[in-house]
Amino acid sequence: MVVELWTSAFCAPCRSARRVVQRAAELVPELRPVEVDVAADVERAAAEGITGTPTVVLRDGDGREVFRAAGVPTLPQLLSAVASTLPTRT
Repeated sequence: MVVELWTSAFCAPCRSARRVVQRAAELVPELRPVEVDVAADVERAAAEGITGTPTVVLRDGDGREVFRAAGVPTLPQLLSAVASTLPTRT
């Protein structure tokens, strides 16, 4: 599972979003964080519909978007989205 953090160099809230994503990755070993600078990848950002930073996008194992937060998500919001995506263990 991948969590994309879309950032920009001039974005102060991006630091807070980065901390939330990093903490979630510490708590959930299956989570792989990837940070993307919108200025460095403008075409991909446009294709993904990224209109502001920070934006956090959670993708399931098949690469489908299952959660998006424009702005800084809370840790509980992100963990809840992750939990709803993880396969149930029996």
